[in-house]
Amino acid sequence: MEIIILLIVLLVIVLAVAEIRRSLITKPVFALFKRILPPLSDTEREAMEAGDVWWDGELFSGRPDWQKLLDMPEPKLTEDEQAFVDNQLATLLAMLDDFKIVQQDRDLPKQVWDYLRKERFFAMIIGKEFGGLDFSPAANSYIVSRIATRSISAAVTVMVPNSLGPGELLTHYGTKQQQDYWLPRLADGTDIPCFALTGPEAGSDAGAIPDEGVICKGTLDGEEVVGIRLNWSKRYITLAPAATVLGLAFKLYDPEGLLGDKKEIGITCALIPTDHDGVEIGDRHFPLNQSFLNGTTYGNDVFIPLDWIIGGTDYAGKGWRMLVECLSAGRGISLPALAAASGHVTQRMTGAYAYVRQQFGLPIGVFEGVQEAMGKIGGTNYTLESMRRLTINALCQGKSPSVVTAMTKYHMTEMGREVMEHAMDIHAGKGIQLGPHNYLGHSYMATPVSITVEGANILTRNLMIFGQGATRCHPYVLEEMKAAANPDEEQGMRDFDRLLVKHIKFAVSNVFGSLWMGLSGSRFNETPVSGETARYYQHLTRMSRGLAMASDISMLMLGGDLKRKEMISARLGDVLSHLYMASAVLKRFEEEGRQAADLPYVHYAVQHHLHKIGQAFDGFFRNFPNRPVAWAMRVLVFPLGNHFSQPADELLQDISSDMMKPGVTRDRHTFLCYWKEEESDPTGHMEMAFLSMLKLKDVYKTLRKAQKRGELSANLNGQELADAALEKGLVDKDTAEELARTERLRLTAIGVDSFAPGIIEHNQFYTTKGELRKAAVRD
Repeated sequence: MEIIILLIVLLVIVLAVAEIRRSLITKPVFALFKRILPPLSDTEREAMEAGDVWWDGELFSGRPDWQKLLDMPEPKLTEDEQAFVDNQLATLLAMLDDFKIVQQDRDLPKQVWDYLRKERFFAMIIGKEFGGLDFSPAANSYIVSRIATRSISAAVTVMVPNSLGPGELLTHYGTKQQQDYWLPRLADGTDIPCFALTGPEAGSDAGAIPDEGVICKGTLDGEEVVGIRLNWSKRYITLAPAATVLGLAFKLYDPEGLLGDKKEIGITCALIPTDHDGVEIGDRHFPLNQSFLNGTTYGNDVFIPLDWIIGGTDYAGKGWRMLVECLSAGRGISLPALAAASGHVTQRMTGAYAYVRQQFGLPIGVFEGVQEAMGKIGGTNYTLESMRRLTINALCQGKSPSVVTAMTKYHMTEMGREVMEHAMDIHAGKGIQLGPHNYLGHSYMATPVSITVEGANILTRNLMIFGQGATRCHPYVLEEMKAAANPDEEQGMRDFDRLLVKHIKFAVSNVFGSLWMGLSGSRFNETPVSGETARYYQHLTRMSRGLAMASDISMLMLGGDLKRKEMISARLGDVLSHLYMASAVLKRFEEEGRQAADLPYVHYAVQHHLHKIGQAFDGFFRNFPNRPVAWAMRVLVFPLGNHFSQPADELLQDISSDMMKPGVTRDRHTFLCYWKEEESDPTGHMEMAFLSMLKLKDVYKTLRKAQKRGELSANLNGQELADAALEKGLVDKDTAEELARTERLRLTAIGVDSFAPGIIEHNQFYTTKGELRKAAVRD
């Protein structure tokens, strides 16, 4: 006992006395830290330092302040934004015929292009002083999501000018002269922008851009000036075929020292009119049968003046930092908006279809196999919408959280793919046969587009989320890295010593905290609420503590190798991501007034995310290279075993049943989904059939009983069924008329489009007047 006390006293002295601590602990640890510090390229360092730390920092800390999350105000649309939604957006949605856009014209109609320009749909992020709408991220997200429920091609066309590109870059970095000239032209649609970053051999690795510009003297408008001679080859550039102004990213060099001593200046962004000499807008791509304009652009020996650099010469070489700081729009708004649209459409339309489509005299939604897929659609959509809102909350606060938007982009696009696959499984042939009544086919085909752009999802998960999160969100690591990189080694070691003491306390508390929470089942953790969701906050705090502990040990044991152990680090990134998604679900539940009807969705979502956290930890422990350390970490996080199981079947059944009930809950969960109350409308016909059948559900029960008694033929449908029911006295005349109408709607809803010979072969779906040639809708 005396020896233990003596050791504790010695340890306290070593840690408390600065000179002793620096000599015995800090100096060797400092040397070790510098040795194992992962090497960072310039682009990685700029990406690491860009953006803000937000709620992700709380989750990474092991001590999330849940009240802080719940106190964040919910973003609301302004009066101007709501008026735009009620008027201009509603008008646009009614104009869109996605089947014609994709299958016939391969482009938006001229009247739609003109309307988008006139009503400034391309200027949502441009300030009012330049003629733009100056809408919030909340309005931007809502508008793009709503359009996407009608037409992915139209949504992408709108979202690109309002995402990463000339408008945003000019707003944040442009010179006054550039802003005064270009922003009004972009706002009123005089100019259509595109931004060219990706090339044949430089996609996610922007540092490998082969496109280059050389500062030199040249002739412009008959005068010799200092400018840039450019060569580039870009592909996958959305809106390039229609663009009048090209944003271009390239590597800039100054071999003659015309700007200064630096020869390799770095990635730079410039703005170039597409009618400038040497600029070539090349061929058009055809991205998975979608009709948004996408193509190539080339430039060979193109000379431009220096003042075409976005931000002027002061921003030469700062292009990558500019791009990374502005990626939040694409990763946090635009692509998640498309995924949210998938969730809203699939929940509303699949719930309706599962009731309208009947087998063995029952809606297919009552069969457990279908209920499982339906429940996953509804539960996943609850997370999709929750995550969309929480990330928009950060952006509306003026934050640019790079890790949060990376998580949002990756997981929402993956969840969007999942709900589309479940919906297609349930719709079967209804979803496969393309035609004017198919509301799933084009969105299903477009799903991989979101997954591959703004950083392919494999890269986002394996390199970005934890790769950035481990350093950006950790309370001390980034500052320690800066201290280790300080050229003044003495000052660096003093800064490192100050941080190391705090880091040691942080790590020790996480080790013991993880073990205590595991042994106590999280029951002593604080929770900001009571009721059925209280335990979830306690469990999530425990998982946050486990993440902080595992991250510290991983960085200590693996050092720079952790960067290359992508499968290991990605699992810790999964833990962080599912903590964020569960947070979003709980915040939404509170924001909407703790609706009892939402509890099945909340339980499913949070239990699913806790299960995924458990799976991620399990994979991390099983594959961690140092086996004794892996065993110790598993004991600390799950001393009594991992008991986070998948949600129960009962929750899936509750959700699926709720999806087949009209009312406030269904409307709240699918408010982004657009339909017109017309039988010819692709979503409207399903909605009308669903509501009409529900209204006559007692009549259908009466008819089924009559069929079982042999009073009615089981093969009757449509007008024949209504006539026979009236003749047998099973319904009165008014009900028979309503039944006939309902049967017409039902048969249309479960039917699929078919075309006469020659129409598909010759792409003659529409007449010269733009009217759809007759397409039969048959069961």
